[in-house]
Amino acid sequence: MIIDAIDRKIIALLQTDSRLTLQEIADQVGLTASPCHRRIGRLEHDGIITRYSAMVDQKVVGLPVSVFVSVKLERQKEKELEQFASAIAKWPEVVECYLMTGTRDYLMRVVAPDHMGYEQFLRQKLTRLDGVASIESSFALDQIKYSVALPL
Repeated sequence: MIIDAIDRKIIALLQTDSRLTLQEIADQVGLTASPCHRRIGRLEHDGIITRYSAMVDQKVVGLPVSVFVSVKLERQKEKELEQFASAIAKWPEVVECYLMTGTRDYLMRVVAPDHMGYEQFLRQKLTRLDGVASIESSFALDQIKYSVALPL
């Protein structure tokens, strides 16, 4: 899975706007459509490009609150880690979740319509999970930067 400068340009373009046409991408990277198409296919096949999606403004769709939640489990055994991850994967409010090093086991970003919406998520879902020892919530006041584009 070696990627060259042209592959990096293709990836950068798609990260910026995945709705670009094949011809627009080919023109911007200096290829014709056919080899550009083959490169994109290879990048997808090799798992470098994993999916295409639309970016949605969370405020506009009624989910302006972001809460960063640190969770510590009672035990960090494989079974408990898997059970926690399985539960979290089913909850749409959790838009990001990371297994961490340090004093906490997980760090999540949860979106909600308001503080009461987050409290409902906390009471009805997170606090009901077996094995959760403690939860710390931090409300984001403002989003300074947000990007899903990797710096290639």
